[in-house]
Amino acid sequence: MFVARSIAADHKDLIHDVSYDFHGRRMATCSSDQSVKVWDKSDDGEWHCTASWKTHSGSVWRVTWAHPEFGQVLASCSFDRTAAVWEEIVGESNDKQRGLSHWIKRTTLVDSRTSVTDVKFAPKHMGLMLATCSADGVVRIYEAPDVMNLSQWSLQHEISCKLSCSCISWNPSSSRAHPPMFAVGSDDNVTYTGKVQIFEYNENTRKYAKAETLMTVTDPVHDVAFAPNLGRSFHVLAIATKDVRIFKLVPLRRETATTSGPTKFEVQVMAQFDNHNSQVWRVSWNITSTLLASSGDDGCVRLWKANYMDNWKCTGILRGDGTPVNGTSGQPGAASAMGTSGTLVSQAAVAGAVSAGRYFFPHLDPPRTGSRLGHLLPPHSLIEPTTCESEPGLVGAQQPPPQLRRRLIAPPSNQITEHD
Repeated sequence: MFVARSIAADHKDLIHDVSYDFHGRRMATCSSDQSVKVWDKSDDGEWHCTASWKTHSGSVWRVTWAHPEFGQVLASCSFDRTAAVWEEIVGESNDKQRGLSHWIKRTTLVDSRTSVTDVKFAPKHMGLMLATCSADGVVRIYEAPDVMNLSQWSLQHEISCKLSCSCISWNPSSSRAHPPMFAVGSDDNVTYTGKVQIFEYNENTRKYAKAETLMTVTDPVHDVAFAPNLGRSFHVLAIATKDVRIFKLVPLRRETATTSGPTKFEVQVMAQFDNHNSQVWRVSWNITSTLLASSGDDGCVRLWKANYMDNWKCTGILRGDGTPVNGTSGQPGAASAMGTSGTLVSQAAVAGAVSAGRYFFPHLDPPRTGSRLGHLLPPHSLIEPTTCESEPGLVGAQQPPPQLRRRLIAPPSNQITEHD
């Protein structure tokens, strides 16, 4: 059962992005009204706007949080060709705003010559680093050498992708066996070529080099998302294009790959779904990478799980108003929202003993021709898979033996649990 709830976000134009902090207790929204708003979740489960300010001189496409070990830090990017870093500070005792917090701009990154389309902080084990991608086809990676001084950021890498960039995703793996890696997608609709490129850091050259191009993805890409690794030897990448695609990237052994160049991968298509029957705008993983959520122009969020046979299936279809889709009542985990400009529509899972309430903000208004997306998804840390013991849907040949079922309840971290 789901309860649809709306929040009067009070943005004056389309909301393009919603981002949760690490703990899921704070969120930030950005809009074409050039502003960013910060929301805090109270003990009664209500969201309250605690800050709102103009951030750019153009539409703000994306907003993202840094890991909390670096403080309360946000980054935003905009059509005005800049990205900005913001930090929350609490007023001093002699300040008129004693005890109140407010956000100040620490730096503006002005290297791009065109619209900055995405911004992402690197995984925390890499330090305080920030990647931006732009419509000019360039990925720029910045680093704050002193995490106590966020006014100083140095441009470390400038990587040309030769295609207009629309989205970027860091590989979150902290394994020493996996060098730093990111995927970048392109929404170029002119060139018929691979629209997703994988770049990997080379310790010898101290530069990022292209490791792979997914040549089968030739349609404009709106979002890419690496799955949390959790000790796997391979990588999983979800892509939002005209459909939902899940790729498996298996590093080849060094005996069969060059030792000095980037890692070579065996690319496998794990799943491909066109159930949205429309453009897919966002994809987002849960923290264990066992559940993927996608949102599209059909106004729905769809949930995808892999069972113990590694077969991916749709396990939930959700609308923002709480109405069932195709006769289903939905399943706990995420929600879809369809609202007017400046309004967020959410759903809280109230099944079972879920008392904390989980709020998700996917699809908003259908994007206008040539505009950026307005489709928002939950933070991966807020979607929890159920165990196979609670799922009655496995019947017949799909039912594993009891011994296997017991093992699947608490699998090793490099396996995907059974979900049907």
